[in-house]
Amino acid sequence: MRRALAGVSLGVTLVITLSFLVPLSLLVRSQARERVTSAAELQATALAPLLAFTTQPGKVRQVLAETDPQGRRLAVRLPDGQFAGTPRAPRAELLRAVRLRKTSSLDVAGGWVYLHPVVLPGGGVAVIEAYANEDELTEGVATSWAVMSVLALGLVVGSVLVADRLGGGVIRSARGLSRAAHALGAGDLMARVEPHGPAELREVGAAFNGMADRITQLLAVERELIADLSHRLRTPLTALRLEAERLGGTTDVRRLTAAVSELESEVDTMISAARTPLASSALPDEDHEPGYCSVAELVGRRLDFWGVLAEQQHRSCTREVTSEATAVRMAQEDLATVVDTLLGNVFRHTAQGTALCVRVERSAQAVLFTVDDAGPGIVDPHSALARGVSEGGSTGLGLNIADRAVRDAGGRLGIARSPMGGARVQVSLPLVTPKGDAQGRAVRRRARGLLAR
Repeated sequence: MRRALAGVSLGVTLVITLSFLVPLSLLVRSQARERVTSAAELQATALAPLLAFTTQPGKVRQVLAETDPQGRRLAVRLPDGQFAGTPRAPRAELLRAVRLRKTSSLDVAGGWVYLHPVVLPGGGVAVIEAYANEDELTEGVATSWAVMSVLALGLVVGSVLVADRLGGGVIRSARGLSRAAHALGAGDLMARVEPHGPAELREVGAAFNGMADRITQLLAVERELIADLSHRLRTPLTALRLEAERLGGTTDVRRLTAAVSELESEVDTMISAARTPLASSALPDEDHEPGYCSVAELVGRRLDFWGVLAEQQHRSCTREVTSEATAVRMAQEDLATVVDTLLGNVFRHTAQGTALCVRVERSAQAVLFTVDDAGPGIVDPHSALARGVSEGGSTGLGLNIADRAVRDAGGRLGIARSPMGGARVQVSLPLVTPKGDAQGRAVRRRARGLLAR
């Protein structure tokens, strides 16, 4: 944009400058020529009275020598055809002036001549010739043109510099607005601009600041609403815990109490995250190293939890979990959410007694976590991953949350028809690929530690 403004200013200034410079140059040349020719005409006219008194060649030459010492400008054709001085006009023009007895001027080789016929008392006609060479006709023209060219160049350069400065102010204002917009889009809710530049850009900057303030307010209200809704879950959870404790200390009750404690911990985490100040929670922590976990180890733990419910519902739950290292770059909390979502969907959307199969396999570059069931399956797998879309009357958020968590870890979640007749949901996560010996050893130690727990 800055170059465009400078280019437009340059083009407009050049057009305006040339529109004045060309006529002025021609006018200067015309004025210089007119000045010289006027002086020559005055000299010729001043010599005319002399011829009324005498036409003797010697006296006329004497007067010409005094008037034109160098003998380059004046000459006289006497009535008898003799010349005083050096004539430069063609003979035909001289005879024409004698015959017509009218003044005339014409361009000749190397200059310009002025012919002034004088009618003498005896009826004869003498012709006074005034001559000006080309140098005299253009004297001072080159200097005037040079001065005008310098002024025109200064005007063009000045206009371009002014346009560049104005464009620079506009560009700086626009770039500041662009940086603030990118920062806000990246999550920096404190990003604002200092409105400056033209009035239109100042208005845009003020509107941007107002929009950012409004977004911050809306997000704060939304986070408080989430925190309040999460806090409301504590009351039924507390009642559920008290009821479980009242039932006694059987194994099933202890498991129920553990599940309630875990659910309370998740609710506390939600409240804490929702109440975190926006300025600190909106920006990603660039120095934070992503978590690592073992898929096989975590799936095994979660199957122990869900296996109790499968026994109570008379479900056949087959597990095929590899014993190889299956470390992936994903936080344990996120992977646990994915596993619980996929297993919970089977228990919620299939009838009791429906069989399921859970497998964890390792390929050369990825870990495959697969959940198969013998239920009715998923009619529209693509819509099932859309947020808020559900075929079974649920919230439609579970699979979408799991899909986003898997994609954030660089993996892929797919839905297909299971060999058991129902739905197959398969998660593919890339294995941790060490870069360098030191990093590879650190990753392998982390994976061995996870597997040993």
